[in-house]
Amino acid sequence: MSGKRSRPKKSPGGLEKKFPSRRPWGRYRVLEEKPNWKVKRIEVKPGQRLSYQRHFRRKEHWMVVQGEAVVTLNGREIALKPGQSVDIPVETWHRIANPGKGTLAFIEIQQGDYFGEDDIERSEDDYGRR
Repeated sequence: MSGKRSRPKKSPGGLEKKFPSRRPWGRYRVLEEKPNWKVKRIEVKPGQRLSYQRHFRRKEHWMVVQGEAVVTLNGREIALKPGQSVDIPVETWHRIANPGKGTLAFIEIQQGDYFGEDDIERSEDDYGRR
């Protein structure tokens, strides 16, 4: 070993690839972030789902790119396949589940004035988070 540190890999657009954040249900990677929007790639393990939650300072748009999803919006379930999407207005209770045998991947676009973790109100969570 030469003792040199390697530089972070750069994507074609010159952006550094951020290490994915791991969660009990899968993982996500922030693709790009600006003051009023954020884009993530989210992967959900088979049989897992995110918490049933809502936000007060941002809306979201989800597009499925791999696998199958069941999205719950204010108690109503919607099945989505690759290429299909759903809009999640501010203060709407929502969650996404992976009923399939493979990984579910979707792109999440957040728009608003704040994206912190404390803008999450959870109603239900399979992993005991509040």
